Amino acid sequence: MIMTLLLSLISQVGTDWGWILNLLFYVIFIAFIFYGQRIQFYVWLREVEGSLIRLKRLRDEGRRIAVETIKELGKPTEDPSERVDRFLEFFAIEPVSLDPAGVVWKLEHILDVRDTRFKDEVKLMAPAADETQINNLENTLEAALALNIIYKVIRHFYVLGKKTLSLYIIMQLQMLLPLIMREAEAYASALKAFAYGQPIGDGAGALVAAKLMRGYQKRKIAKDVVVATVPIEGRTAYVLKAEGPGGNVGKPGEAIKKLIEENNGQIASIIVIDAALKLEGEKTGEVAEGIGVAIGGPGVEKFKVEETFLKYKVPVNAVIIKEDVGDAISPMRKEIYEAADAAIERIKRVIRERTKEGDTVVIAGIGNTIGIGQ
Repeated sequence: MIMTLLLSLISQVGTDWGWILNLLFYVIFIAFIFYGQRIQFYVWLREVEGSLIRLKRLRDEGRRIAVETIKELGKPTEDPSERVDRFLEFFAIEPVSLDPAGVVWKLEHILDVRDTRFKDEVKLMAPAADETQINNLENTLEAALALNIIYKVIRHFYVLGKKTLSLYIIMQLQMLLPLIMREAEAYASALKAFAYGQPIGDGAGALVAAKLMRGYQKRKIAKDVVVATVPIEGRTAYVLKAEGPGGNVGKPGEAIKKLIEENNGQIASIIVIDAALKLEGEKTGEVAEGIGVAIGGPGVEKFKVEETFLKYKVPVNAVIIKEDVGDAISPMRKEIYEAADAAIERIKRVIRERTKEGDTVVIAGIGNTIGIGQ
């Protein structure tokens, strides 16, 4: 653009100034040949630095919200700030997978220990909090932990690229930052939702299950999972979801496995409902159906369902509610809430078309059930 402007000026001015602008044009042209990449490097570096400052503010705000919420709900006798800072540096090491046999059960054990450790830490920080508040505070701290990790990783590559003057490190970082910032902004929104116990987009599947089981007797079937027996379209449906209204995902895979085994494999169909990442251009709240186990996360619960349905040859159907990555951990949007009724109609249609009257089906609402009761 600078070159074009100079050429335009040269063509318009007289000969007295023309040779000066002509010389200036060649000087800038030569400078760009030798220093163009370096100039671009510093431009990108400034852009990354600006995003890093924004990430630090989000991280610090997340820490502040976590500390204030703990003080408000937990009534601690001492300042929880030090414990929160230690929590934000917590990590979990995944099991070795050189020999894949049994790695799922090792991973499950590590996740169980991690979950127990988190809850114990929250109880120490917030001794006056009840079970629902403990779950919500745990989710709040995990969102703050995620923001801290994002900030530190971006800072690592920023400092590394600056130290080594590596154009390629800074270039890749600058290209990925728009996506990373969207995720960070979503976690920042999630902090307030978790702190106040508001439903989030990830709870779409749990909301569907809650609507289906409303008014029916519930019982605990697995860790943090409840189930109700509901008559639907002349069939008997076992509807399950995580135990609410605290922030919880439970162990739905374990629950589905137990229900299939309780019925000796005599299940006509398993229907799994969950939120799913939409593609750009698709509408938030759009409902789609397919087959397979729609359970996200590290894969332990999905593995349990797949092992069990393979053993008993039970067909698995999936109904998903599409949403953006930011919607999943932000307060639930109206479009997602309204999509629950459309998902229920899809479930009923699948039951009518894929099973017979008198059959038994399992309907699993997957997702974080914060703010969603039974």
